[in-house]
Amino acid sequence: MKKLSSIGLTSAALACVLLVSCSSSTPNRIPLGETFPEVSGKALSGDEITLPNDLPDGPAILIVAYKQRAQFDCDRWLNSLTQFQTPVTILEVPTITGWAPRQFSSQIDEGMRGGIPRSAWGSVVTVYRNGDLIRDFTGNTGGQNARVMLLDADGRVVWFHDQGYGSQYGVELDRLAREIAAKKPS
Repeated sequence: MKKLSSIGLTSAALACVLLVSCSSSTPNRIPLGETFPEVSGKALSGDEITLPNDLPDGPAILIVAYKQRAQFDCDRWLNSLTQFQTPVTILEVPTITGWAPRQFSSQIDEGMRGGIPRSAWGSVVTVYRNGDLIRDFTGNTGGQNARVMLLDADGRVVWFHDQGYGSQYGVELDRLAREIAAKKPS
């Protein structure tokens, strides 16, 4: 919180922004077999990204979070996949819906940059404008858990989990990502 305050966004203003952004609850759903919606975001590195179009050919893992409280779950997934050296693109996708958060997007992103090493900024893609499309795709009930999905080369969800990290799920995701990556034509 101090980092955000030091760049001009007070704790009270941030709380209001996050309260408004989290006010809409959408029932959870499991989008297996469905194509991830086309959304635009911005990596913390500054690159404009359109998901899933700008993903490299082959499988990719998206770790979607709707609330700051989900960061613990995101970190557990990221740590696990890093230790496994899962050989696919892995993106963390903070998804913040609503008009008010968009007004503070620069400050929110700057606050995130303060807690993330510069070398990882390209793998964090914040979605503000189209966040409702992702929210409707996965649901956001129980926002403390990340929505983790493995997309195939066509952007279809082939694996999905939203019940919190568990080592058995990390192993399962890594195994399936490796299988799909191995089938990718060279």
